[in-house]
Amino acid sequence: MNAMHEIDYQIHGDDMQFVEIELDPSEAAVAEAGSMMFMEDGIAMEAIFGDGSNPSGGIMSALLGAGRRLLTGESLFMTAYQNRGTGKRRVAFGAPYPGKILPVRLSDIGGELIAQKDSFLCAAKGVAVGIAFQKRLGVGLFGGEGFILERLTGDGLTFIHAGGNIYERTLAPGETLRVDTGCIVAFQPTVDYDIQYVGGIKTALFGGEGLFFATLRGPGRIWLQSLPFSRLASRIVAAAPKTGSGGKEEGSILGGIGRMIDGDNS
Repeated sequence: MNAMHEIDYQIHGDDMQFVEIELDPSEAAVAEAGSMMFMEDGIAMEAIFGDGSNPSGGIMSALLGAGRRLLTGESLFMTAYQNRGTGKRRVAFGAPYPGKILPVRLSDIGGELIAQKDSFLCAAKGVAVGIAFQKRLGVGLFGGEGFILERLTGDGLTFIHAGGNIYERTLAPGETLRVDTGCIVAFQPTVDYDIQYVGGIKTALFGGEGLFFATLRGPGRIWLQSLPFSRLASRIVAAAPKTGSGGKEEGSILGGIGRMIDGDNS
């Protein structure tokens, strides 16, 4: 694997954060398409096949890297932002929804991190992004379509995003924490994980929670989020005004006023 690019960064904002990365000449960062906020003149943007972590590995290595990304539901391509100027240049990446951006230097945690598919934001070029194959049958059967884990490997910086606030905890050997699957952001590979049934049918039907939850067993560090995007989206949909057959808003004061102005008294 090629050497990691050493990048400097600064995280701005509180609830809607973005990370500003400073690149020396020839340094590069990689990110998912659509996450870039701005870039200075001198930075070249290029779509790369896979994650670009091993350019000397040939076409087969690129195909394997792209194939791993395809299995996670992502595009076959990522975007590389390289400083091709003579001085320092900056590129920034914005969070997709309210939350926190967490910088993780992989060399500080053993060179590997398991993360939820949607939590990866960007990384120094050289960090490999692949799929983390489920070790337990329950994870594959009951984890849900969105519960796909990515494996980030290397020794460089990677940036992951958590909705709401981040809760970081180090689990002792054998210590177990039961978590809603959507609240998992990332954990070290030493942490054992599985999906388990909640319990009684009354709990499942009337408790307001899903039928299954994740169990995380130490040792290792875990990162959780207080506001998964799926939960945020469901609240927005539930609060959205309903429309009738005529396309007018119903069930709200504004909808009633609109009908009065339009002369619709039905």
